[in-house]
Amino acid sequence: MKFPVGASATIEELDTDPHPLLARLRAAEPVSWIPVLGGWLVTRHDLALRVLRDTRFTVDDPRFSTAQVVGASMLSLDGPAHTRHRDAFARRFRPAETRTRFTEFVHDEVDRLVGAVAPRGHAEVRDDLAGPLAVAVVTEALGLRDVTPATIRSWYDAFVEAVSAITAGRPANATDAYDRLRAKVEAALGEHAAEDTLLTAAARHLDTDEVVANAAVLMFGGIDTTEGMITNTVLHLLERPDRLALVRHEPGLLPAAVEESVRLEPAASVVDRYATEDVPLGGARIAKGDLVRVSIAAANRDPAVFAEPDLYDPRRANVDGHLAFAHGPHFCFGAHLARLETMTMLRALLRLPDLRLAGTAAPRGLVFRKPPTLEVAWEPVIEGNA
Repeated sequence: MKFPVGASATIEELDTDPHPLLARLRAAEPVSWIPVLGGWLVTRHDLALRVLRDTRFTVDDPRFSTAQVVGASMLSLDGPAHTRHRDAFARRFRPAETRTRFTEFVHDEVDRLVGAVAPRGHAEVRDDLAGPLAVAVVTEALGLRDVTPATIRSWYDAFVEAVSAITAGRPANATDAYDRLRAKVEAALGEHAAEDTLLTAAARHLDTDEVVANAAVLMFGGIDTTEGMITNTVLHLLERPDRLALVRHEPGLLPAAVEESVRLEPAASVVDRYATEDVPLGGARIAKGDLVRVSIAAANRDPAVFAEPDLYDPRRANVDGHLAFAHGPHFCFGAHLARLETMTMLRALLRLPDLRLAGTAAPRGLVFRKPPTLEVAWEPVIEGNA
């Protein structure tokens, strides 16, 4: 058997605690055939970068999971088509425009969410804080102000579940959620045709099907990345009191603490590509048409790049070498907004007295990784005595 470590992999192991397996693969089979995934898994940092940069590996394939769920979009196209789809949305998320457009809104939402839970002294981070913030920002960005947060959340959950199911080889169907999103996008395009919104601006370059597909993609990135970043960073900071004390004592370390968290546990742990021709890679011979999965989670813990890679270290000097937002043409253009949301929420939470974990939690997920729940507690903050 040429790839015995890969052959031993199970979906359960990849879903719950993949890091020991990924370490074995990286050391012995950095490009390994994984039968339960029906494709190759790339686990070494240098090889991951090579795949993400190499035009011989494409997302433009009908098997691509997101394309099966929402149709062709910036996430599942390459070349000029990808540029056309991406540019229709990405120009509104440049760093300066992100700060100007969203800073006040994000601060107001964080103040509202944290203010609502501060007096009671406890919260579940995903449901009470990270999720509602991410949903509110995506709703604002898309201009779907007549859609309730619960509705947006239900659509997003359906899309994520469908993508995860396809990755695991299970049947998936998010048609109802997609049809409802389409109806709301079409209504917004009609009602606000004369306004300069994100959707109307995109509609000048894309047809309605393309606008809807990319709006769904923004839900993946805008909700999941942010929710995962916030939840995982809170977990990493609170798991050991010395980490929290360090960041409280040196607030300037907070941006690095967030980057180190997304390195250690990226919210999106794998990205898919398909070989357009036969390609030798890392000792393996990949055939044209093969699925090639890049393990961002494994690349981000490569000891050849990151010393003591399993350690959460807010002082890590080269943390910006992580691949949590991918690389190359498909680098996540929403990264600046996700960082703004995460930093703003973390600063607000760090002001709560005696902030601490109120239970055990661990990230899980085959594609999208975060704790299912994360309970935290603090000394209740009475209004006027904060």
